Amino acid sequence: MSSPFLEAVALSCERDWRLLFEHLDLRITGGEMLQVAGPNGSGKTSLLRLLSGLMQPTAGEVRLNGRSLESQRGELARNLLWIGHSAGIKGLLTAEENLTWLCALHQPATREAIWQALAEVGLRGFEDVPCHTLSAGQQRRVGLARLHLSPPPMWILDEPFTALDKQGVAQLERHLAEHCERGGMVVMTTHHTLGDRPAGYRELDLGQRAA
Repeated sequence: MSSPFLEAVALSCERDWRLLFEHLDLRITGGEMLQVAGPNGSGKTSLLRLLSGLMQPTAGEVRLNGRSLESQRGELARNLLWIGHSAGIKGLLTAEENLTWLCALHQPATREAIWQALAEVGLRGFEDVPCHTLSAGQQRRVGLARLHLSPPPMWILDEPFTALDKQGVAQLERHLAEHCERGGMVVMTTHHTLGDRPAGYRELDLGQRAA
């Protein structure tokens, strides 16, 4: 068995004085897609935020390449892309300006690359449009265009299919599967039933692990 890229060891999470889950172990290696399932309030988003280093666990530890996440924040930023439940964009900025700003945080992208990424998600011709004028689905596509801009190997996505139409869903499914087939990794929550699953697909149901 290959060494895990990202690993949770005896992880426990408490929110608002309620224990969501405890003693959770998981390992993510290249080529794998992990879908985190469970009812509302079971801790799905909390688990993703723990794996992204955005929250601290109540107990246990998250490790990146065998070392504590706490000791390698810079390495985490270079290797992980987080897209939360909201689109994560600024309405007054154009699609191009949003992506320029977001990419500048980690891996700057050229204008040509940004326009190509927007074309990949079906937004050709919307590069200079202020995002507040776009539909919810189009705003989601702007955020998801980051997945086409030299992204890092690990993607952690919270409900990425929200507001997408049928074509957008199919395109994203295909892109996620191809990323895993190239050795990348995806951890995500979604209520959507995936039709295109890579060979490394598996599911973690937090509803079955309720504390």
